[in-house]
Amino acid sequence: MTDLGQRMLEELQRRNFSETTIKTYLRVVEDFARYFGKRPDRLNQHDIRKYQVHLLQERKLTVKTVRLHTAALRFFYVKTLHRRYLHEDLPYPKSPKRLPSVLSQDEVARLIDSTNNLLDYTMLMTLYATGMRRAELCRLKVQDIDSHRMVVHIHQGKGNRDRDVPLTPTRDRGPPRAARHRLQRLRRDHHPFQRNPRYKNPYIEREHSLRYSLATRR
Repeated sequence: MTDLGQRMLEELQRRNFSETTIKTYLRVVEDFARYFGKRPDRLNQHDIRKYQVHLLQERKLTVKTVRLHTAALRFFYVKTLHRRYLHEDLPYPKSPKRLPSVLSQDEVARLIDSTNNLLDYTMLMTLYATGMRRAELCRLKVQDIDSHRMVVHIHQGKGNRDRDVPLTPTRDRGPPRAARHRLQRLRRDHHPFQRNPRYKNPYIEREHSLRYSLATRR
């Protein structure tokens, strides 16, 4: 790691950023420097402007991804190099406002029933019954489900916060404690979903739809 990378790492660590954010921010700055073939501290606001256009127009990255790149570069220049004047030269691209896709209870039931194995079935049921995020699902342990109080303990979720979420019964799927029984059948060192941490399958892509659909029911 270069001296600049080490400085940025220390600034991120002393602010207690998550490991995922640290790795992402460091990679973004490395890619930025590699694109121009120069040390990042020798690049200026004109290079930043060109790079943002490159990400949006040439690489065709999503606005969400470009905003992440922008956040990482802002941190590097403003927090690590203390070039506060560059803050205005790193605008966040405007995000389009879209209505979420909300499924009816019948559509949710058909989606869950379309699975062909216990892992996917339990994964979708757990997402819909709790509204948790996919990263939180990856870290879920069987003992995190309190079927008596009907809550799920989520550890180090978004923003590194712990929280409890209600375990909502799903239509025609039995009482909430049934989710615990199904997870126990999938027990793998207490992490039922750990074998597939990124969840690259067609079902997990409906995570947001399931979360919004649950929110409309409550």
